[in-house]
Amino acid sequence: MKIDFNKNPDGLVPAIIQDSQTKNVLMLGYMNQEALEETQKTKKVTFYSRTKQRLWTKGEESGNFLNLVDIKSDCDSDTLLVTVNPVGPTCHKGTDTCWAEENVQEYGFLSALEEIITSRKNDPENPDSYVASLFRKGINKIAQKVGEEAVETVIEAKDDNEELFLNESADLLFHYLILLQAKGYKLHDIAQVLQKRH
Repeated sequence: MKIDFNKNPDGLVPAIIQDSQTKNVLMLGYMNQEALEETQKTKKVTFYSRTKQRLWTKGEESGNFLNLVDIKSDCDSDTLLVTVNPVGPTCHKGTDTCWAEENVQEYGFLSALEEIITSRKNDPENPDSYVASLFRKGINKIAQKVGEEAVETVIEAKDDNEELFLNESADLLFHYLILLQAKGYKLHDIAQVLQKRH
């Protein structure tokens, strides 16, 4: 990896810091050649602090280190993407990211669907909500629905109608997300179990 530190007069390049697990951007810092070498040597992200005018290892005072996973340069060799495993909050203000966002795993639309399910769970008396009606009926009914959808998915898997198979698969996943929340869990909890097994 060759970085063009001479592109900017101060010899610094931007270093985008990304969580290796969640893929969220945590912060932006600047590195010179020495900071990059120190980061690679210690496996703890080190920047060049423009205010302190010296090398600065993130976490040297707070203990909230950024443990190095990987470093890549962009197509112009003048920006770094640094993937890390953060220890504690990244921002000096105590937040997970420097944009005051929570550093949680997102699963695209499935995360949005989980939030909708949560809102229905928290409003179980809503007469217009199918999900709320399941929560009113309790865990046995929710578990039964997962079982029914699983059987229907297996049946469709053995046939040739791909559209029906995909629809039954969607029904199974939807009801499984409801069951997870009925038991007090979310997709993140299952992902952690699978990750430990891996």
